[in-house]
Amino acid sequence: MKYIQFIIIIFCLVLCSCKKVIDLYPQSNLNTGTYYTSAEEVKAGLNGCYNGLQAPMYREWQLTELRSDNSRQGVPASTNSFNRDLSDLDMFIPATTHDGLYRYWLDTYYNIRNCNIILQRLGITYNPSSGTLTLNPIEIPLTAAERKQFAGEALFIRGYHYFNLVRLYGGVFLIHTPISAAEAKTINRSSVADIYKMIEADLTTAADYLSPLKFSQIAEANRGRASSWAAKALLGKVLLTLNRKPEAISRLQDVITNSGYSLQSSYANIFSISNELNSEILFTVRYKAGGLGLGSSFGNDFGPLNSGAAVINGSGLGWNTPTTDIDSFYSASDIRKAVNIAKYLPGSAERIYVKKYLNQVVITGDGEADWPVIRYADILLMMAEAMGNTGTAVGYINTVRVRAGLGMIASPQPSVAAFEQELSGERKREFAFENQRWFDLIRFNTTLTTITAENVMKAHFAYEHFAHYRNYVIPAPTIAELQGNVTANKLILPIPQHEIDTNTQLAIPQNPGY
Repeated sequence: MKYIQFIIIIFCLVLCSCKKVIDLYPQSNLNTGTYYTSAEEVKAGLNGCYNGLQAPMYREWQLTELRSDNSRQGVPASTNSFNRDLSDLDMFIPATTHDGLYRYWLDTYYNIRNCNIILQRLGITYNPSSGTLTLNPIEIPLTAAERKQFAGEALFIRGYHYFNLVRLYGGVFLIHTPISAAEAKTINRSSVADIYKMIEADLTTAADYLSPLKFSQIAEANRGRASSWAAKALLGKVLLTLNRKPEAISRLQDVITNSGYSLQSSYANIFSISNELNSEILFTVRYKAGGLGLGSSFGNDFGPLNSGAAVINGSGLGWNTPTTDIDSFYSASDIRKAVNIAKYLPGSAERIYVKKYLNQVVITGDGEADWPVIRYADILLMMAEAMGNTGTAVGYINTVRVRAGLGMIASPQPSVAAFEQELSGERKREFAFENQRWFDLIRFNTTLTTITAENVMKAHFAYEHFAHYRNYVIPAPTIAELQGNVTANKLILPIPQHEIDTNTQLAIPQNPGY
């Protein structure tokens, strides 16, 4: 069941203030201090948090896929400011005033604030010094089970948001309770370690608080909400990112052994709008077509430019264009290619586009397709990454390969380098255009020994220069210029300049290199 409860318009307006200040405590005649008086009201607030996942997701591909070797700017010669911003991200030269990275930042912090308000009303406080959460007395008449379920969901969403922020921007502002604008100006950036400390506390507690029912036991109405398994899976990815592999293996093995989730028999079935919330989806950002304001725009956003109604009603914008690299990376027998990408042929001007989220729409930008955040194939391949070149690890890779129509690779691989190339390649093909590739490359800098984000992206620019950059970008950059943009500092984005310029009390440090 999708979250149509969001038509409680007044409540959503309370949660979604239009002011561009990340930390304002919402003020209204209907305010958060008086609204949360029952389980139904808390659940309505949580539904607002789930709905709040959509706004950051609208731009997340720009900060992840577009900066990876999967995607490129589809309209590179455009002088439109939005398209120029996309080109700057694509070529690793975003300005500190870049509109897209600031809007993603704002949208994410808006929803963190929504989670913080609910957690405050549920009596959940975080102690940054100890990295622990405390359950305090509350006045809302909730059962212990209800309180923990609601708190677990809000903690999961908050932990998910901070995990994205820290990987994209480095040390950010650690806002763990509703605060005023004046209080916000006294808070500086926290260290990466301190951000991860709270992420780990949020997800560990969420895993303890949330329902541990196996997939087949979850009521249909509750599928799509965060579960203990989703929290353990995301925590496993956090621990793997921190290179704490034995701890990651423990969480991921629990999901494999006990969750009841499993691979779908067909890759296409995972993303079918008639098969949503299937056994492979541990957590997803949900969309609902039908003119409710909850539909997905990605079918039109990613559809081929100026294609009329040939591909999707309302035409496409040509964003998130697949690279020549990803197009040629799939073998002829790999069934995933036809699900992920397609080609539009107006005469001889072939245009490749992302097909994964495309379903026919009645209203432009009102699609049904959900966006997966973490799925079972990810669990298997993370286990392989954490275990290294062993027979068991290669077995996990082969399980995913066989579903894709590919043959098995040798188990174990002849060398660590060969294993890591197979693992990286399998993740690239399996999770294409799910906003995983960039985060994978960053994590590989720590978890693998023969693959680095810098080397992958420098090879990408050399490969794509002939087919794309030298012919379509104005002025055309050289390979050396493109590769020179790929530095350790540029693996994270700049802190939005607005946050630095508007704080009159603290000097907010910018990330090095910007």
